[in-house]
Amino acid sequence: MSSADGAPPRITLVDGRSGAGKTTWATALARRTGAQLLSLDDVYPGWDGLEAAEAHVLEHVLRAIAEGRPPRWRSWNWVDEEPGAWHALDPARDLVIEGCGAISPAARSLAHHAVWVELADDAERRRRAIARDGEVFARNWTRWAQQEDAHAALHAPRETADEIVEPLSPPSARTP
Repeated sequence: MSSADGAPPRITLVDGRSGAGKTTWATALARRTGAQLLSLDDVYPGWDGLEAAEAHVLEHVLRAIAEGRPPRWRSWNWVDEEPGAWHALDPARDLVIEGCGAISPAARSLAHHAVWVELADDAERRRRAIARDGEVFARNWTRWAQQEDAHAALHAPRETADEIVEPLSPPSARTP
């Protein structure tokens, strides 16, 4: 979907714990609606970077769109453990931002819709995340979960969301 009619692009935030199903859910939403997809997995500056990625997207994407500046984001080179290339987003196209840390009060104030995804219990989330990302995530699971806990305590993303997606929940009619 685009904003060719002059309306601002619709921005949807999709948050949840690691392995909860948010990437799959957000990817399907973006495909269905034609929106751009920005995954925070590509932005986190390393294993201690959840809040840094949230701040980066808030400044360079969400505030940029709100202020009429070109939205862009910087990737993280996980192999070399250093910042990667900058990537431009189309300011006229709808946008789905997904990842742990996507929803905060500041981000929510600049988005149209916020979705919390929890399609798996803790054991299944861990199994899925390790299957996806391998042994390196297994070694960092507790480290990352502590950041998720801190983010939840500070920003209450589940409580801030407009919609909670649980097992067998279809996307809401309100979702772009």
